[in-house]
Amino acid sequence: MENEATIRLTVFLGLFAVFAVAERLSPRRARTQPTVPRWFTNWSIVVLDTLTVRLMAIAMPLLAVGAAIDAGNLGWGLFNRIALPVWFEVLTAILILDLVIWTQHLVTHKVPILWRLHRVHHADRDMDVTTAIRFHPVEIALSMLLKIGVVYLLGPSAVAVILFEVILNGMAMFNHANLRLPLALDRVLRLVIVTPDMHRAHHSILREEHDSNYGFNLSIWDRLFGTYTDQPRDGHDGMTIGLKWQDDRPSKLGWSLLLPFRRK
Repeated sequence: MENEATIRLTVFLGLFAVFAVAERLSPRRARTQPTVPRWFTNWSIVVLDTLTVRLMAIAMPLLAVGAAIDAGNLGWGLFNRIALPVWFEVLTAILILDLVIWTQHLVTHKVPILWRLHRVHHADRDMDVTTAIRFHPVEIALSMLLKIGVVYLLGPSAVAVILFEVILNGMAMFNHANLRLPLALDRVLRLVIVTPDMHRAHHSILREEHDSNYGFNLSIWDRLFGTYTDQPRDGHDGMTIGLKWQDDRPSKLGWSLLLPFRRK
């Protein structure tokens, strides 16, 4: 779609700036590592992720949005076979895609080879807005392949796919932000969406906690499937974020990229 990339990049950078400022003004936890090397590494990873997706677009021109357009032209997918009001189709597609991402996230914790990739995200010893963009390029590529397949099966409109990806990226930055929300507001918001306090428990070094709260957007899936943790055992100030065996190396780019191929 025309100007799609510009719109998405503008929204992404705008929301990143908002959450980065907000977490500086009202931080939830004290940082344990220097900001500059962490941010350099996390931003370098997202640059590599972007290059990976661009390379995929050369070999496979129809990425998620393109797949939606192609499916529409070919009449493939559920939504291209049934007549639904546009608003209902878009809402349903977003809900289904969100459930798919929730399921993908759960699977990355359960399948050892996928966990080796996903632990690059969990290795971050501080959690802030940049943690939301810290995913190994191979994991990003696999995630894109999954989305393309699901889009062909569902046949959602390109608008629905763009809205979903914008919402997902924005919500991931929000719930990874080191942001202190009033507890009453957090309790209300987490009835529907994943809040920073809710997702922080997922980044605990304790296995039973990081195997819970898989949602990046809606909180209903964890409640529905019994993977919801209300609060970390040691509290948000006392909990340890990251992986049990790690040291300060996650702030280094080379170490982070090679982590999936290490023995631990």
